Amino acid sequence: MIVRRERPADHGAVRSLHSAAFRADPVTGVERASDDVPEARLVDELREDAGFLPHLSLVATDAGADGDDVIGHVIATRGWLEPLGTPVLGLGPLGVRPRDQRRGVGTVLVHALLAVAEAADETLVALLGSPDYYRRFGFVPSTELGVRAPDPRWSSHFQARRLSGGPVQGTFRYAEPFERL
Repeated sequence: MIVRRERPADHGAVRSLHSAAFRADPVTGVERASDDVPEARLVDELREDAGFLPHLSLVATDAGADGDDVIGHVIATRGWLEPLGTPVLGLGPLGVRPRDQRRGVGTVLVHALLAVAEAADETLVALLGSPDYYRRFGFVPSTELGVRAPDPRWSSHFQARRLSGGPVQGTFRYAEPFERL
Protein backbone atom coordinates (compact mmCIF):
# COMPACT_ATOMS: atom_id res chain seq x y z
CA MET A 1 0.00 0.00 0.00
CA ILE A 2 1.17 3.50 -0.87
CA VAL A 3 -0.31 6.71 0.55
CA ARG A 4 0.04 9.85 -1.53
CA ARG A 5 -1.67 13.11 -2.33
CA GLU A 6 -4.80 12.77 -4.44
CA ARG A 7 -4.37 13.72 -8.11
CA PRO A 8 -7.03 14.97 -10.57
CA ALA A 9 -6.79 11.61 -12.36
CA ASP A 10 -7.98 9.95 -9.10
CA HIS A 11 -11.26 11.87 -8.84
CA GLY A 12 -13.42 9.25 -10.59
CA ALA A 13 -11.94 6.40 -8.57
CA VAL A 14 -12.37 8.35 -5.33
CA ARG A 15 -16.02 9.09 -6.14
CA SER A 16 -16.66 5.39 -6.91
CA LEU A 17 -14.88 4.35 -3.72
CA HIS A 18 -17.02 6.63 -1.51
CA SER A 19 -20.19 5.55 -3.36
CA ALA A 20 -19.38 1.92 -2.57
CA ALA A 21 -18.12 2.54 0.98
CA PHE A 22 -21.18 4.57 1.99
CA ARG A 23 -23.83 2.80 -0.08
CA ALA A 24 -25.61 1.75 3.11
CA ASP A 25 -26.91 4.78 5.01
CA PRO A 26 -24.81 4.92 8.22
CA VAL A 27 -27.86 5.72 10.36
CA THR A 28 -30.62 3.56 8.85
CA GLY A 29 -28.57 0.86 7.11
CA VAL A 30 -30.81 1.22 4.04
CA GLU A 31 -29.02 0.74 0.69
CA ARG A 32 -28.86 3.89 -1.44
CA ALA A 33 -28.44 4.16 -5.20
CA SER A 34 -24.79 4.74 -6.16
CA ASP A 35 -25.68 8.21 -7.49
CA ASP A 36 -27.43 9.08 -4.20
CA VAL A 37 -24.49 8.81 -1.79
CA PRO A 38 -23.95 12.20 -0.08
CA GLU A 39 -20.36 11.43 0.92
CA ALA A 40 -19.34 10.95 -2.72
CA ARG A 41 -20.98 14.24 -3.76
CA LEU A 42 -19.46 15.97 -0.74
CA VAL A 43 -15.89 15.14 -1.75
CA ASP A 44 -16.53 16.54 -5.24
CA GLU A 45 -17.95 19.75 -3.75
CA LEU A 46 -15.13 20.10 -1.21
CA ARG A 47 -12.55 20.10 -4.01
CA GLU A 48 -14.30 23.18 -5.45
CA ASP A 49 -14.62 25.01 -2.12
CA ALA A 50 -12.35 27.75 -0.77
CA GLY A 51 -11.69 25.44 2.22
CA PHE A 52 -10.05 22.77 0.05
CA LEU A 53 -6.45 22.03 1.04
CA PRO A 54 -4.92 19.82 -1.68
CA HIS A 55 -2.13 18.56 0.61
CA LEU A 56 -4.81 17.14 2.92
CA SER A 57 -6.62 15.01 0.36
CA LEU A 58 -4.85 11.66 0.44
CA VAL A 59 -5.37 8.33 -1.30
CA ALA A 60 -4.16 4.85 -0.46
CA THR A 61 -3.25 2.80 -3.49
CA ASP A 62 -2.61 -0.85 -4.02
CA ALA A 63 0.37 -0.64 -6.34
CA GLY A 64 0.07 -4.22 -7.56
CA ALA A 65 -0.33 -5.72 -10.99
CA ASP A 66 -3.15 -3.29 -11.83
CA GLY A 67 -0.94 -0.27 -11.17
CA ASP A 68 -2.19 2.66 -9.11
CA ASP A 69 -5.49 1.19 -7.85
CA VAL A 70 -7.16 3.60 -5.36
CA ILE A 71 -8.42 1.64 -2.35
CA GLY A 72 -8.93 4.43 0.22
CA HIS A 73 -9.34 8.19 0.54
CA VAL A 74 -9.38 10.75 3.34
CA ILE A 75 -9.78 14.50 3.23
CA ALA A 76 -9.52 17.37 5.69
CA THR A 77 -10.72 20.84 4.79
CA ARG A 78 -10.52 24.25 6.38
CA GLY A 79 -12.97 24.75 9.19
CA TRP A 80 -13.02 27.41 11.87
CA LEU A 81 -14.05 28.11 15.43
CA GLU A 82 -16.59 30.83 16.08
CA PRO A 83 -16.76 33.53 17.23
CA LEU A 84 -13.14 34.47 16.48
CA GLY A 85 -12.75 32.61 13.19
CA THR A 86 -9.80 30.53 14.44
CA PRO A 87 -8.71 28.31 11.52
CA VAL A 88 -8.87 24.55 12.22
CA LEU A 89 -9.52 21.40 10.18
CA GLY A 90 -12.56 19.23 9.61
CA LEU A 91 -11.75 15.60 8.78
CA GLY A 92 -14.02 13.64 6.53
CA PRO A 93 -15.13 11.74 4.77
CA LEU A 94 -12.81 8.78 5.20
CA GLY A 95 -13.65 5.92 2.87
CA VAL A 96 -12.17 2.53 2.02
CA ARG A 97 -13.23 0.26 -0.82
CA PRO A 98 -15.48 -2.38 0.76
CA ARG A 99 -13.31 -5.37 -0.16
CA ASP A 100 -10.30 -3.63 1.43
CA GLN A 101 -11.99 -2.68 4.69
CA ARG A 102 -10.64 -4.11 7.95
CA ARG A 103 -7.12 -4.34 6.50
CA GLY A 104 -5.81 -1.16 8.18
CA VAL A 105 -6.21 1.13 5.16
CA GLY A 106 -8.29 3.69 7.09
CA THR A 107 -5.85 3.63 9.99
CA VAL A 108 -2.90 4.31 7.69
CA LEU A 109 -4.78 7.15 5.96
CA VAL A 110 -5.75 8.88 9.22
CA HIS A 111 -2.21 8.63 10.61
CA ALA A 112 -0.83 10.06 7.35
CA LEU A 113 -3.34 12.91 7.31
CA LEU A 114 -2.61 13.83 10.93
CA ALA A 115 1.14 13.82 10.23
CA VAL A 116 0.72 16.12 7.23
CA ALA A 117 -1.60 18.43 9.21
CA GLU A 118 0.83 18.62 12.10
CA ALA A 119 3.76 19.31 9.75
CA ALA A 120 1.68 22.16 8.28
CA ASP A 121 1.32 23.66 11.80
CA GLU A 122 -2.42 23.08 12.03
CA THR A 123 -3.77 23.46 15.55
CA LEU A 124 -6.80 21.17 15.71
CA VAL A 125 -8.69 18.52 13.72
CA ALA A 126 -12.39 17.87 14.39
CA LEU A 127 -14.75 15.21 13.03
CA LEU A 128 -18.07 13.49 13.40
CA GLY A 129 -17.53 9.76 13.77
CA SER A 130 -17.31 6.68 15.94
CA PRO A 131 -15.54 7.35 19.25
CA ASP A 132 -14.46 3.69 19.37
CA TYR A 133 -12.69 4.05 16.01
CA TYR A 134 -11.14 7.52 16.35
CA ARG A 135 -9.97 7.20 19.97
CA ARG A 136 -6.92 5.25 18.73
CA PHE A 137 -5.74 8.40 16.92
CA GLY A 138 -5.95 10.60 20.00
CA PHE A 139 -9.40 12.06 19.35
CA VAL A 140 -11.52 12.92 22.39
CA PRO A 141 -15.01 14.35 22.80
CA SER A 142 -14.59 17.88 21.48
CA THR A 143 -16.00 19.46 24.63
CA GLU A 144 -12.93 18.20 26.55
CA LEU A 145 -10.93 20.66 24.40
CA GLY A 146 -13.41 23.55 24.66
CA VAL A 147 -14.86 22.94 21.18
CA ARG A 148 -18.61 22.73 20.72
CA ALA A 149 -20.20 20.71 17.90
CA PRO A 150 -22.05 22.58 15.14
CA ASP A 151 -25.10 20.51 16.14
CA PRO A 152 -25.57 19.80 19.87
CA ARG A 153 -27.30 16.47 19.05
CA TRP A 154 -23.94 15.05 17.92
CA SER A 155 -22.72 14.84 21.55
CA SER A 156 -19.86 12.36 22.03
CA HIS A 157 -19.67 11.53 18.30
CA PHE A 158 -18.21 14.97 17.60
CA GLN A 159 -14.54 14.69 18.46
CA ALA A 160 -11.34 16.69 18.18
CA ARG A 161 -7.61 16.30 18.45
CA ARG A 162 -5.13 19.07 19.30
CA LEU A 163 -2.05 19.17 17.13
CA SER A 164 -0.12 22.30 18.13
CA GLY A 165 -0.37 25.86 19.37
CA GLY A 166 -2.16 27.46 22.27
CA PRO A 167 -5.65 26.90 23.61
CA VAL A 168 -8.60 26.92 21.24
CA GLN A 169 -12.29 27.16 22.00
CA GLY A 170 -15.54 27.94 20.31
CA THR A 171 -18.17 26.39 18.09
CA PHE A 172 -16.81 24.40 15.18
CA ARG A 173 -17.89 25.19 11.62
CA TYR A 174 -17.15 22.91 8.67
CA ALA A 175 -16.35 24.06 5.14
CA GLU A 176 -19.51 25.30 3.40
CA PRO A 177 -20.34 22.11 1.41
CA PHE A 178 -21.02 20.30 4.70
CA GLU A 179 -23.88 22.73 5.34
CA ARG A 180 -25.72 21.36 2.28
CA LEU A 181 -25.73 17.73 3.48
